[in-house]
Amino acid sequence: MFWMSTREDVARLAARLLYDRKVKEYKDAKEMAAASLGSKALPSNYEVAMELDGLTDQFEGDARQKRLIEMRGIALNLMKRLRRHDPVLIGSVWRGTQRLGSDIDIVVYHGDPGEVEEEVSRLYPVTGVEGKTFTIDGAPRRSTHINFMADGYGGEVVVRDPMDRDVYMGERCEIYGDFKRGLTLGYLEKLMRVDPLRRFVPKRRVR
Repeated sequence: MFWMSTREDVARLAARLLYDRKVKEYKDAKEMAAASLGSKALPSNYEVAMELDGLTDQFEGDARQKRLIEMRGIALNLMKRLRRHDPVLIGSVWRGTQRLGSDIDIVVYHGDPGEVEEEVSRLYPVTGVEGKTFTIDGAPRRSTHINFMADGYGGEVVVRDPMDRDVYMGERCEIYGDFKRGLTLGYLEKLMRVDPLRRFVPKRRVR
């Protein structure tokens, strides 16, 4: 019983560290929380995510749902602009787990990031562009991140090489364990008509 209590306490404190944005990574949050509580038990990322979700509901209440609809609406507008690049909504706005300070994250697969940046700028102000390199399956993958602001919300359009599409489609989420499918434009359009608050979170971590 003591071990379970300690594990839950670590998850709760780690969630608070993430909510307050004192750390960005789940691993760091769990280690800091465990050290603070003098515990050797580390919860899973999924357990921390569930605590974080409950904490966000507690602090943000009904305003959280209002923001989700607004953020998904912004994503829909931008994805319509980018429709010929097959945009996909990912991240917390896809999941329905966004909190204050969360961004709108959209992915496109296109060979010319400059062209995508121009399309984004026609709708919302672009606040920065950055190239990044990640290692997936032992190979470097490059992407361009186009940051924008829309009605007070921050967002990012990630431009990936079309040759890497299959690699990312097979990528599993480190928190929930499921595939990072996201929402296509057609799916998001339907969702906004019939169930704009739907969440995409598995009831338990996918193995």
